[in-house]
Amino acid sequence: MKNYDFQNIESKWQKIWEEQKPFEVEISSSKPKCYVLEMFPYPSGYLHMGHLKNYTLGDVVARYKRMQGFNVLHPMGFDAFGLPAENAAIKQNIHPKKWTYDSIAHIKKQMKGVGLSYDFRRQFATSDPEYYQWTQWLFLFLYKQGLAYQKEALVNFCPHCQTVLANEQVIAGGCWRCETKVLKNSLKQWFLKITAYTEELLLELDTLSEWPEHVKTMQKNWIGKSYGAQVTFPIVGGGEIEIFTTRLDTIYGATFMVLAPEHPLSLELPQDPGIKEATKILINKSLLTPEIERSAEEIPKEGIFLGRHAFNPFTCEKIPIFVANYVLSEYGTGAIMAVPAHDTRDYDFALKFNLPIREVVVPQPGTHCENLPDQTYGYLINSGPYNNLPSEEATIKMAEFLQEKLLGKLTVRYKLRDWLLSRQRYWGAPIPMIYCDFCGVLPVNEEDLPVRLPEEIDFTPRGMVSPLATSEEFLHTTCPQCGGSARRETDTMDTFMCSSWYYLRFASPFSDREPFIKKEIDYFLPVDYYIGGVEHAILHLLYSRFITKALYDSGYLNFKEPFSRLFTQGMITHTACWCPSHYWIPPKEVKDEKYCPKCYTEITLSLEAMSKSKGNIVLPETIFHKYGADTGRLYVLFAAPAEREFEWKEESVSGIFRFLNRVWKLVTSYPSLSLKELDSHPQNKDEETVKLITHKTIKKVSKDIENNFRFNTAIAALMEMVNDLKAIIEKENSLNQGVLKEAIESLVLLISPFAPHLAEELWEILGNQKSLTFQKWPVYQENWVKEEMIELPIQIDGRVRSKLIVLRVIEEEKLRELVLQDEKVLKFLAGKKVKGIIVVPEKIISLHTER
Repeated sequence: MKNYDFQNIESKWQKIWEEQKPFEVEISSSKPKCYVLEMFPYPSGYLHMGHLKNYTLGDVVARYKRMQGFNVLHPMGFDAFGLPAENAAIKQNIHPKKWTYDSIAHIKKQMKGVGLSYDFRRQFATSDPEYYQWTQWLFLFLYKQGLAYQKEALVNFCPHCQTVLANEQVIAGGCWRCETKVLKNSLKQWFLKITAYTEELLLELDTLSEWPEHVKTMQKNWIGKSYGAQVTFPIVGGGEIEIFTTRLDTIYGATFMVLAPEHPLSLELPQDPGIKEATKILINKSLLTPEIERSAEEIPKEGIFLGRHAFNPFTCEKIPIFVANYVLSEYGTGAIMAVPAHDTRDYDFALKFNLPIREVVVPQPGTHCENLPDQTYGYLINSGPYNNLPSEEATIKMAEFLQEKLLGKLTVRYKLRDWLLSRQRYWGAPIPMIYCDFCGVLPVNEEDLPVRLPEEIDFTPRGMVSPLATSEEFLHTTCPQCGGSARRETDTMDTFMCSSWYYLRFASPFSDREPFIKKEIDYFLPVDYYIGGVEHAILHLLYSRFITKALYDSGYLNFKEPFSRLFTQGMITHTACWCPSHYWIPPKEVKDEKYCPKCYTEITLSLEAMSKSKGNIVLPETIFHKYGADTGRLYVLFAAPAEREFEWKEESVSGIFRFLNRVWKLVTSYPSLSLKELDSHPQNKDEETVKLITHKTIKKVSKDIENNFRFNTAIAALMEMVNDLKAIIEKENSLNQGVLKEAIESLVLLISPFAPHLAEELWEILGNQKSLTFQKWPVYQENWVKEEMIELPIQIDGRVRSKLIVLRVIEEEKLRELVLQDEKVLKFLAGKKVKGIIVVPEKIISLHTER
């Protein structure tokens, strides 16, 4: 048989799939549905091997489920709006639309080259007017439900990307895209009221039994539910400050108060002009410092006494009010009661400003804390009528006092804040709102959607003002209420709005009258398998859950969670080169391992996740040309467990290529084998072994695919099967062809989700006419996978000296090895030479020694 010509084989089957369209799907009453979806890509360039891993994981599941008889929806689209595509276009000095759609065309070609079994009829990009018409509809739906609103607020601003960011898009104080330090600016913006669903988003995480625990924990931490007390501190001279505390038991130790720089009272309270001016300087400085740095314990504490005091509602003593950099407006109310004896930041601040430090909680009655600050719970001291009470009991009694005096109550707070939607960038879905000097702020009429993005425009970012504001044609419109002159909203929507509902559109991508058709949504949704990176745990996944719940509450959906099963894959890492002056340098440009090719500064080598921005990517085409797509697919699945990251090593790819060549040689040795009607009942021990290997491998591969994507061990089982079959065939040429047929066909079927081109070609060589796509997945027979153990007596010179417990089906050579390793046998053989070993299968083993 000819050699494994992967290039022609892959080209052949990709052409057949293109012509026959076996992956297209419609609603079926005769089949159960299975919706498999990988998170769609940003078309900001070409795909690399890191992307390939994600899409191949989903493709294995989709192909496996089809062969199990499911009606599989496996679509793909493009998350085309937003910063990734726009920044790439600006860098290339071309229009974002051209860059985006050119990238989409290339990526689609790459996807087909990998052999991904997508229903490409359903493809869309979020930048298609036919799609963002319904994104705008979704915004209007939320607006009408009271879930979209506009307000002036301090917002996160990235000076590099020149746009506002949602809280979820600020990671460790930096922009999620470029890592630039994020600043705070005041701006009128549109928000989505995700906080209306805070408790549901939190509680219903517990219903997601097939989500990774670490993802659910990340969402729980971001939502940040805290139990505590709301307390009102009256201000001397009038007014009040409301705080939230999780440690009401320490309130007798509150010796001062602190406002966040962003708190509105920070500038209202000072009466002295000098204090007010100093406060302004501190506020401006704080706003230039990322919140992650301000909240760090080690940050130098800066503050200003505002010249005002408040009354501690329990001690009735006057305590000073400060504004300080270490208090954040996003947490609680933006104001705190400072208890320096029991909080590290308060303690540092009190030392710096020489403020009282009063210990009020101790480990046991009659003791004192060994070191301050001490944040543990215990028993109260210096706390009036609450002395000697344990913290929990004191908290309840203190809350009763607050309610009685109308000064507070026990309550719950959350860290989650509303979703900031506005973006001051060009490449996004325009927010469908209109401003009329007479009628106010009005929504665009639904029949006037989409509000199209103008193409003839200077899309250069302009900071706090969207480029759309420069387009007279776009800006000026007619008021939908009075018919007079009006202005359009010029901000665009956060790209995560576009991706918050795309999984719904795949069920009804051809509908031009509604975003999705209920009959199709009810059949295909929710998504059964959702696959993507853990970096979307808070952003995309949280937003999608919110949108789904809002649509459910209005009767559009009959499910409350969009993704039944979530799998987060590990990244592929590769060497990246870092230069302090020129940032990430592509490794191929580094001629000398130590120095930057641009400035000859010494570089740092590190393993980083594959990223176009870091220049450390491996393009699929380079691997496919040398080894084939099936080899690339198998490598990214075999190199490590699917949820773990692994380092790219091209030298390891060749090992997978050799394995596929062994599969090719083994199967092609039996052309037209499938055409023969043969009895698969084993007649001897070798045939029993082949049968056992076949069914154990079917069970192993099936379970590994089903049970959390254990594709690496499934492939390892296939490798073992090939090696074992090859060894038996070489030893025994007269094997029952029926037993061999079952083994060879099973091998081809089992490897088909992983290496579909090779499997299709081998299936055809075996004599089959129909594609593997809808062949039935092999099912193991229980009696051939039972690990049945038997006990064999071991006789030495006619007397039983030991016993051996082994599998019923075991090779005789292996059995002889085990006998000669048995401790009792070795004891009786001491000084004797074995003349022969006789094995009576499943009965006895006899050893004869020279006398």
